[in-house]
Amino acid sequence: MPDFDLHAQPSAQGAAPISRPGVSFLLAHPAHAIALGLGSGLSRWAPGTVGTAWAWIAFLALQQWLTPAQLGWTVLLSFPLGWWACSVCARHMRVLDPGSIVWDEIAAFWLVLWLVMPAGFVAQLVAFVLFRVFDAAKPGPVGWADRLFHGVNPATDPAAWRKAGLGIMLDDLVAAFCTLLVIAAWHWW
Repeated sequence: MPDFDLHAQPSAQGAAPISRPGVSFLLAHPAHAIALGLGSGLSRWAPGTVGTAWAWIAFLALQQWLTPAQLGWTVLLSFPLGWWACSVCARHMRVLDPGSIVWDEIAAFWLVLWLVMPAGFVAQLVAFVLFRVFDAAKPGPVGWADRLFHGVNPATDPAAWRKAGLGIMLDDLVAAFCTLLVIAAWHWW
């Protein structure tokens, strides 16, 4: 029996938030497996960085089997899928923006890689570092996107968890665009 209620309305029932999900939580619902990056978000050390590294490895593997157009569709579909999965997972964890949710990093970094490829290892590493800096430090527009939905209240707003899922995805999408802008400016210069 799982240690959480899949249908719980967190604030209404007063259940404690799940701060550190485990394998049983990961396997309890498809949205959990997606949002937690197939387990990469369970890392006790820097789950966002681990999730981004998983995204890098997964993208390189997908490149072996998918055409650039198929990769583009995969990246495009990863965002609405992520919004759904992150919304469900956050609601089940009873936390608006859990650190263990890493699908936002995965989808956003896939976008970066899809747009910079083909690129050598050093260029991919630069993209990785830039993305992690923008995602972790949250300067300017990334910070704005991160704060946009932090004021939602699940007890009073029936759409709070959908907004939370969008907020989880949005700041990483903005971090991806900032990363791409820096790379484009560097290439232009």
